[in-house]
Amino acid sequence: MAKVLYTAAMSLDGYIAGAGGDMSWMAGHAGPNPVAGELIATTGALLVGARTFGGDDPHRGTEAEGKAFGGGWDGPQFVLTHNPPAEPIPGVTFFGDLDTALAAAKAAAGEKHVLVLGAETARGCLEAGALDEVVVSVVPVLLGDGVRLFEHPGGTNVKLERISLTYTPQITNMWFRVLG
Repeated sequence: MAKVLYTAAMSLDGYIAGAGGDMSWMAGHAGPNPVAGELIATTGALLVGARTFGGDDPHRGTEAEGKAFGGGWDGPQFVLTHNPPAEPIPGVTFFGDLDTALAAAKAAAGEKHVLVLGAETARGCLEAGALDEVVVSVVPVLLGDGVRLFEHPGGTNVKLERISLTYTPQITNMWFRVLG
């Protein structure tokens, strides 16, 4: 059965997107990352939040624009939104509720991972008890504002167990199991 993983690149001060959802900050920090390669190879489907799907693209203006992992991964995407586009998008299915979208993503992934992209979608998976692991690639930059990796109004205490810690000259990768 598919594991559900929340994965994100994050600034040192805890942001996965800059102010207004800006992702252009990542373009100057991309580089070889074995953990990203592992995720690409083991992913069977993406579960994507509407803000992430329609947000700023770190590959804007390049051949990789609009492609998952800059074109490094291809497969089914399941997007949570209450406003699907009028025209269908090949390889993308839109859902209005998390449970149905998650079930479809898991079925499509088979034995591979479902990668969750988007902070609100990840929080929903966590609150539903459906999030198995969290993979964060910390990028050496400070953004000062934007979308946090995880935000829970009023606070919470989600226990995690570190599975691995790896690094490259540009990125520190932290992989955790969600304990509850």
